[in-house]
Amino acid sequence: MPHHGNEEEHGSSESRRDASQENEPQKPIIHDNRKVDPKTGQARHPDQEHAESGDALSQAEDILNSVEVPAEESVAQGANGAEAEELRNDLRRLQAEYVNYRKRVERDRAVAGEMAVIGVLNSLLPVLDDVDAARQHGDLADGPFAAIATKLEAALKTYGLVRIDETGVEFDPTIHEALIQQPGQDIEIDTVSQVLRSGYRAGERVLRAAQVIVAVPA
Repeated sequence: MPHHGNEEEHGSSESRRDASQENEPQKPIIHDNRKVDPKTGQARHPDQEHAESGDALSQAEDILNSVEVPAEESVAQGANGAEAEELRNDLRRLQAEYVNYRKRVERDRAVAGEMAVIGVLNSLLPVLDDVDAARQHGDLADGPFAAIATKLEAALKTYGLVRIDETGVEFDPTIHEALIQQPGQDIEIDTVSQVLRSGYRAGERVLRAAQVIVAVPA
């Protein structure tokens, strides 16, 4: 005879086990979305992140370039010439606006980069003053510090830094700051006779005017 009692007991035990599993609280699933691996310190999937971020401007440019502006012949032959002509003008206007926008963004990027360089150069002017003072006192005649100072000045020149320290030139209030005026001999215009502190400029921008003594016509 079949033993129905055992089957019923077995089914009831499975039901109790399933019910207990349903009542058990579910463990939270934690997703690690950190971009940097805490163990290795390396970036996780940098190529994928770069591809996902992309250049929005380049993507917009691709979209605009992929849209063909209808030719005048096709517009004239269209069932609704007015709407086609309006679409054609809208596309042309959108492409022109995008070109102007891209130029403005590139110009803003260039200005931001230039201002960053100027900020660094301005922060290093006191260091260059110390180098000049040490050179005038003979502390940089030779040795490793002299070589370091020369390398620093050469590196800053690559970023467009130009020293303003010429004497015997006409006084220019845009690049010179006159601290002392004294009569000069055989001159017809105000002339820089001595530079007390060098000035600097980067390109056309004057970072600091040179402090000078000016010889004036007697």
